[in-house]
Amino acid sequence: MHHFEYRDGVLHCEDMSVTDLAARFGTPLYVYSTATFRRHFKVLADAFGSQRSLIAYSVKANSNMGVLATLAAMGSGADVVSAGEMFRAMKAGIPASKIVFSGVGKSAEEIKAALEAGIYQFNVESVPELYRLSEIAASMDTKAPLALRVNPHVSAGGHAHISTGAAEHKFGIAWHEAKSIYELAMSLPGIEVKGVDVHIGSQITDLTPMRAAFEKVVSLVRELRSMNVPITRIDLGGGLGIPYREGETPASPAQYAEMIRDVLGDLDVELILEPGRMIAGNAGIFVSKVEYIKERDGRRFAILDAGMNDLMRPALYQAVHELKPVISNDDSPVIDYDIVGPICESTDRFAKDYPLQEIHSGDLVAFMSAGAYGAVMSNQYNTRPICAEVLVDGDKAALVRKPPTFDEMIANEVVPEWLTT
Repeated sequence: MHHFEYRDGVLHCEDMSVTDLAARFGTPLYVYSTATFRRHFKVLADAFGSQRSLIAYSVKANSNMGVLATLAAMGSGADVVSAGEMFRAMKAGIPASKIVFSGVGKSAEEIKAALEAGIYQFNVESVPELYRLSEIAASMDTKAPLALRVNPHVSAGGHAHISTGAAEHKFGIAWHEAKSIYELAMSLPGIEVKGVDVHIGSQITDLTPMRAAFEKVVSLVRELRSMNVPITRIDLGGGLGIPYREGETPASPAQYAEMIRDVLGDLDVELILEPGRMIAGNAGIFVSKVEYIKERDGRRFAILDAGMNDLMRPALYQAVHELKPVISNDDSPVIDYDIVGPICESTDRFAKDYPLQEIHSGDLVAFMSAGAYGAVMSNQYNTRPICAEVLVDGDKAALVRKPPTFDEMIANEVVPEWLTT
């Protein structure tokens, strides 16, 4: 569920008209719903009830400070993959004691910063990383709380580029090496073994592969405990899918939680959950203005003021977001459009032969389900400013990221002295 709906034919975010938001803040524009963020977090938390658990929101899904502060106020932790994300999370009010540091390439500087902050857990992905963590923690006379990310050789995910659990993927340690590497971890200075971590992919709508992976992890935990490895936590990662189009019915948080309870049985552990898309995806839309309607060779192109630099998912994952006119007209004919942007790349296409009510230059359209992996992946290719982000709460709206001016875009660039004399 989300809080975007038509009122008298005009798309609204909560109590704010999207047309008014576009007029006030310009386009392209990301618009986020506070009520939706809150609802999604609460639905997941309620699904796990009295189970000991930490919801560590996956910051990479949407790292806007307004979004993070909204979730911090709900009691959320954070799953981070860089020192920058850790910095953001703590600045937004998420305590280090609720932060999990994931990622395959943690630098020595990042590890030291996380140890100094006192984070809850490192998810370690390789033996070289384990040795590095041990060396740095020991040199600081502290211990690093650790879970090893195991690769269960279970593949899942809505697209090949977001599947992470198969043997071919770079993530995690090999399943058949897990027990020996835990034994190694137990022998190293500066290491405090706490848990097992697993994450097999993103946008998973069928719980079957998740169940298969979790069953293997639970079995591993029981074996490790029999070896006197003190496992007290299981980090189940994220990956629960969302509906990107009307009619799609991915597994619900309640079904997800019930499956996990069934898999755990009588195993007494704390759970760490790392939802990203599930919380943020349907909490945001991306609004763009039609610049031109171009007809050529039997095709009709709707050329928008937004490009693939603003919303990368279609170019990167061949994702198709549901597209809605901001002002709906039931009497308008439906026409197939190629929805494209102004970037000088053939991949700058959001959809091909997309049926939409007839639109014209100056009309506004909204890409739905754009709250996750939208603005956070945007860039300034073609020297296009990163677009604005707005957070709505009822009848209030705040600019939570302003687009840079051209001067601000080049402020950190320097022309060599020999070219200025």
